[in-house]
Amino acid sequence: MAQRFGVTREVRRSVALISVPFLYAILLLALPLGAIVLFSFWTQDFLTIDTSFTLANYREALTQPIYTQLILRSLAISATVTVATVVLAFPIAYFVSFHLPPHRKSLWLFLITIPFWTSYLIRVFLWKVILGYNGVLNTSLTGLGLIDEPLTFILYNANAVVITLAHAFAPFAILPIFVALEKIDRSLLEASRDLGESRSTTFFRVTLPLAMPGVVAAVLIVFIPTIGDYVTPRLVGGPDGLMIANMIQTQFLRLNNAPLGAALALIAMVCVTVIALGFVWLNRRWLGGDGK
Repeated sequence: MAQRFGVTREVRRSVALISVPFLYAILLLALPLGAIVLFSFWTQDFLTIDTSFTLANYREALTQPIYTQLILRSLAISATVTVATVVLAFPIAYFVSFHLPPHRKSLWLFLITIPFWTSYLIRVFLWKVILGYNGVLNTSLTGLGLIDEPLTFILYNANAVVITLAHAFAPFAILPIFVALEKIDRSLLEASRDLGESRSTTFFRVTLPLAMPGVVAAVLIVFIPTIGDYVTPRLVGGPDGLMIANMIQTQFLRLNNAPLGAALALIAMVCVTVIALGFVWLNRRWLGGDGK
C-alpha cells in the first residue's frame, strides 16, 4: 500500500512538472498551427472570411507556376545554404576540438558566437554593403586590378541570399558538430592508427561516422529555418532571390488572402518535414546512425 501511494505521488509530481511546459507548448505552438490549418481550408474576400470547407487554396497553390517555382527555389536555396554552411563549419569545429588545447577552446567558442551580439537585420544590411555594386568587395577587387568593372552577380539574386544566410547560420552548424566531436573517445583514433590506418582513412571510417549526429543536427538546424526566412531574400535577394516565405508574407499582409497564405505555409512545412525525415532515415540506413 505504501509503495502504491509512493508511485501515485511520483506520478502526480511528474504531471505537475510537465503540465506547465505542456500547456505553454499547446498555447504557443499547437493553437497557432491549428489556426493556420483551419484558415487554409477557408476563403477570403478582402476582409470577409468564408468558413465553408474548400480545397481551392491548395489547388491554386499547386497549379499556379509562380507558387511552384517559389517553393522549388526556396528548397534549392535552403539546400545550398545548408551544404555550404555545414561543409565550412566542419573544419572549424574539427580544428577547435582536435587542434586546440582545452584552455583555449572556450575562447574560440566565444569568438564564434560574436555575430549574435548584433541584430540579425544589421548583419543583413552589412552584407548588402559588402556585396553592393559599389560595395566593399567590388571596390577592393577593382582597386587591386583583379576586375575591370564591378561584379553584378553577387547582389540582388540567389547568390547573395546564400552568402548572407550561410554567414548568419554558421554558428548554429559549428556548435553541434563541435559537441559531437568532443564526445569522440580519442583512444578509438589511436587504436585505428595503431592498426595501420592512415589519417584520412581514420577520419572517414572513425571520426566522421561518430560525428554524424552533430552533422545531422547541424543540417536540420540550418535547413529548417532558412526555408522560412523572408528578411534576407527581401533585402539582398531581389526578384530572382525571393522565396516562398516572401509570398506567404505578401498574401497575409498585402493581398488580404490569409487562407492562400496558410495553404502555402502548410505546403512548405510538409516539404521541409518530408525532406528532413528522409535525410534522417538515410543517415540511419546508410551512414550507420542507428548503430547497426
